[in-house]
Amino acid sequence: MPKSTAKTSTQPVPSPVAQFEQSLNELEVLVTKMEAGDLSLDESLRAFERGIALYRGCQTALEQATARVQLLLDPEDPASAEPFAVKEP
Repeated sequence: MPKSTAKTSTQPVPSPVAQFEQSLNELEVLVTKMEAGDLSLDESLRAFERGIALYRGCQTALEQATARVQLLLDPEDPASAEPFAVKEP
């Protein structure tokens, strides 16, 4: 009986920063398409669902980046690090 071999991906996993940038770019494209008003209702719903997923991924990446920065600022006591203040536009 032949051995089954597991195929491994030879493509490197993109860094969180690269994933964030890619997701943000895709989100901007989706928003532009939706704002143009040329999508059908079904296409708009799928674009909206994808946009929400991309938004959540970007939000998670930003939270992870914030945690890394806090750890870098105070590696001795990461629990005492204060979150960054978010400036309202």
